[in-house]
Amino acid sequence: MSTRRNFVKQTAVLGAGIALAPQLTFSNINTTKEKLNVGLIGVGLRGTNHLNNLLSRSDCNIIAICDIDQKRISIAQDLITEKGHKKAQVFGKYDYDYRNLLALKEIDAIIISTPWLWHTKMAKDSMKAEKYTALEVSAANTMEECWDLVNVHEETGSHLMILENVCYRRDILAVLNMVKQNVFGELLHFRCGYQHDLRFVKFNDGKTAYGKGAEFGEKGISESAWRTQHSLLRNADVYPTHGIGPVAMMCDINRGNRFISMTSHASKGVGLNKYIEDVGGKDHPNAKLKFKQGDIITSTIDTANGETIIVTHDCNSPRPYSLGFRVQGSEGLWEVDGNRIYIEGEAEKPHRWDDATKWLEKYDHPLWKKFGAHAEGAGHGGMDFFVINSFVESAKQNIAPPLDAYDAAAWSAITPLSEISIANNGEPQDFPDFTRGDWVKRTPYNWDKNTY
Repeated sequence: MSTRRNFVKQTAVLGAGIALAPQLTFSNINTTKEKLNVGLIGVGLRGTNHLNNLLSRSDCNIIAICDIDQKRISIAQDLITEKGHKKAQVFGKYDYDYRNLLALKEIDAIIISTPWLWHTKMAKDSMKAEKYTALEVSAANTMEECWDLVNVHEETGSHLMILENVCYRRDILAVLNMVKQNVFGELLHFRCGYQHDLRFVKFNDGKTAYGKGAEFGEKGISESAWRTQHSLLRNADVYPTHGIGPVAMMCDINRGNRFISMTSHASKGVGLNKYIEDVGGKDHPNAKLKFKQGDIITSTIDTANGETIIVTHDCNSPRPYSLGFRVQGSEGLWEVDGNRIYIEGEAEKPHRWDDATKWLEKYDHPLWKKFGAHAEGAGHGGMDFFVINSFVESAKQNIAPPLDAYDAAAWSAITPLSEISIANNGEPQDFPDFTRGDWVKRTPYNWDKNTY
């Protein structure tokens, strides 16, 4: 932790965060700010994590925070003062008090970490207020909201970055390095998803941060206060970006390639009712609810360049955590489960998996080689350091972020498209082209090692 703190205080990360930036748009490189004045909307568990990472830097000032939960405000203010900073201005007396925060002229950038239904409306307001905006995942819930993010970005010239931290995971960036160096040959197929038992998050007794309970909504705490409602009312992949983000990055979605169409199917939904019965009893009122979401949502996406992608949502049943990554090309493939790889002509034995550890070490991404030690303690195995650093460095120069409004829209569109497809027995759904044809000419990410 001390290594990371010293590192950021010396501001040696200048420029590292924009190494992934594909292009400079709506910007002037000569407008670089030495310090970024930041406001945070939402300082719950996720927002507090971002706050901690910002407080570890010497190039960020926390100007204001907003949350309707005064307990979270108190926790955030204590963190700020413990790090030797003066208390932030506070907003959150009512739901739309965040707009008063956005009216502060001294704020340059905003980080939004609120319940999903607030994401798009807050991001729109932030961009309209000419703030450089970071938005937690997922970015949008409906197709209208996906278009809203793109339209407001284009209308205002304000940048939006989706904070998809899995794109910065060490093994993911190593495999991306392998993709860019043609280790797998021509890309053919991907698998990914969000396979994470979240039953204990969706139901809580309010006595512990993550205790076993059967309550949600007004009686729930943290995510159970809002997340469970989506499972009750929507039969869709409501959380696709942890899986699809890294895959989209590998096959240059919106930058020479795009999603074309998708089909989705849902299994029956029994996991949440069983969980309520197990922890709250069969007579608990919530045990009688009919949850609309199937326990396993499976979507298949076709791309313009001919790859196929299988995306899985599996959060309501007992299982180990996995994002289920598989990257397959004409010369071999890698799978995250089992940490295994097979490269034709390089495998120790034909038709047998090899351990991928040596390959991941050989192709360790330059970002991790250079800054990995400083990411320790940043959250999610260091990924949170890289995603926030990328946001801060991009915002300081007011340049396009590596994961932009078009990515936020395309990745989030999986939710409404899967919902429609499932409701229509797996009928294929066309993806909108959020770039309006510019995907053909937009520049892919610059992964040249000499640029770091």
